[in-house]
Amino acid sequence: MQTYLELTETGETGEKFAAFYDLLSDYNEKVNLTRITDKRDCVVKHFLDSLAGDKYFPQGANCAEVGSGGGFPSVPLLIARPDLSFTLFESVEKKCVFLRLAVRELGLNARVECMRAEDAGKDARFREKFDVCCARAVARLNTLCEYCLPLVRTGGRFVAYKGSSGEEEAEECAHALSVLGAKECARERFSLPDGAGERVLFVAEKVSHTPAAYPRGNGKERSRPL
Repeated sequence: MQTYLELTETGETGEKFAAFYDLLSDYNEKVNLTRITDKRDCVVKHFLDSLAGDKYFPQGANCAEVGSGGGFPSVPLLIARPDLSFTLFESVEKKCVFLRLAVRELGLNARVECMRAEDAGKDARFREKFDVCCARAVARLNTLCEYCLPLVRTGGRFVAYKGSSGEEEAEECAHALSVLGAKECARERFSLPDGAGERVLFVAEKVSHTPAAYPRGNGKERSRPL
């Protein structure tokens, strides 16, 4: 089996990762998508970090991503895993333009919705419709639970990509999980190559329907986290 690094460097997937890096670099000059511009740093800190959660996305899963930004982890996962489909939720139109460009140019199985997560969670088209909802570098975990779990079907998963504070944040979010109908099912710490830092993957399973009152909206997810 190929390593994740080999996937980013060889064959058709390697070509797509190279094309994605070029798109990201070019568009980053117009819109601030990432502070990481060196190619090796981008491979390690964005591509490999995104692919680290691969095993938590079941075969053929219908996925959502909250706060897509530059397309992490969704675009690397879609390049490596064409069996997946994604709906990308991003509230900044300029970033949506980039995401639509990447989806089109790379031939990815994804759609882009320019809307806030708290609005998507109330929308009947999206509420409790996804097998997996993921997010990376969006908010603290107790806030992120309220953004993401309303989108996940019962029996589905919420996957959060966190930095070194992930362990601490995981301890904070037990109440939020209980209120929103989920339970923690995995917590994985890993190290990026080249000494690029420690990361934590947090995974919760949706065990019951999220009450209709959530997400609360009007910024309460951040100002008064569960």
